[in-house]
Amino acid sequence: MCGFYGILDHTQPIAEGRRAALRHARTLRHRGPDWTGVYAAEGVALAHERLAIVDPHHGSQPLVSPDGQLVLAVNGEIYDHAAHRARFADWPFTTASDCEVILPLYRAHGAELVHRLRGMFAFVLVDRGTGDWLIARDPLGIIPLYFGRDAQGALHVASEMKALLPHCEAVQAFPPGHVWAKGQAAPERWYERPWMALEGVADAPADPVALREALIDSVRAHLMSDVPYGVLLSGGLDSSVVAAIAARLAERRVEADGQAPAWWPRLHSFSIGLAGSPDLAAAAQVAEHLGTAHHGFEFTVQEGIDALDEVIGHLETFDVTTVRASTPMYLMARRIKAMGVKMVL
Repeated sequence: MCGFYGILDHTQPIAEGRRAALRHARTLRHRGPDWTGVYAAEGVALAHERLAIVDPHHGSQPLVSPDGQLVLAVNGEIYDHAAHRARFADWPFTTASDCEVILPLYRAHGAELVHRLRGMFAFVLVDRGTGDWLIARDPLGIIPLYFGRDAQGALHVASEMKALLPHCEAVQAFPPGHVWAKGQAAPERWYERPWMALEGVADAPADPVALREALIDSVRAHLMSDVPYGVLLSGGLDSSVVAAIAARLAERRVEADGQAPAWWPRLHSFSIGLAGSPDLAAAAQVAEHLGTAHHGFEFTVQEGIDALDEVIGHLETFDVTTVRASTPMYLMARRIKAMGVKMVL
């Protein structure tokens, strides 16, 4: 995904704030190597490192409203952006970016806009007209977000901890399902999960048809892309089900509600493992059944060990289970990138 760095309520000259945001955002460029965008004004500086998935030609950030009052930096994807665009037909959109719909939603609903978003996201929105700002993160925390304050009291927000550590006295994870508006002492929860307590779901009926439709709908939403995409396939149940749905949907362009031919009609699938791995064999079997263009990659134990420093640096954790699972994924991602594929399920 993308990455961004923001400095809010700072007292530096505008040019210095701009340079600082740009400098700190460079540590996030591995998240968004396609383009760098910067916005700076009195008290605010936002820098965005973009991985272009939707509208790669015109969707650069930070996004600015036509009147210049609202400024937005987002890391994420808004799945229901087409419905919002239809609703705000009078809004003068300047891009086809899925994230631009956040601007008219804020103008209409303020901080309550988060209840109307379907997607994964972390964003900072600045209202130059009122001097307010708004920070929010998606319900499950799919998209990372961190914050801290410098010695002068300015608020810094970033997509990764490493960008904040040199100049913030303390760094915290922005909680999932929370929103923070200027004037509030801390982020406040906006998303309540009814399924967290057993009592909330104990009497819910088992409905395999509803589950099937929900899975198909979710995969369809995630396939929104203007660049080549693929699926990760281990040969296990979960990845095989997702790949099967994606292979069927990939025949038509989901952005056109299936009414136009797909730009890349044959789905590519990817797997990785050590030599003789049962996952590689199982993935190849599933791929043959689904008719995907399959790519199985092998790696050695030494290659995994050699990658550990980079893997831990990107994960920002030493958790053994996370690092162990992520190391082959990291190696596979490098292979996939080399093939020109920018997005995978």
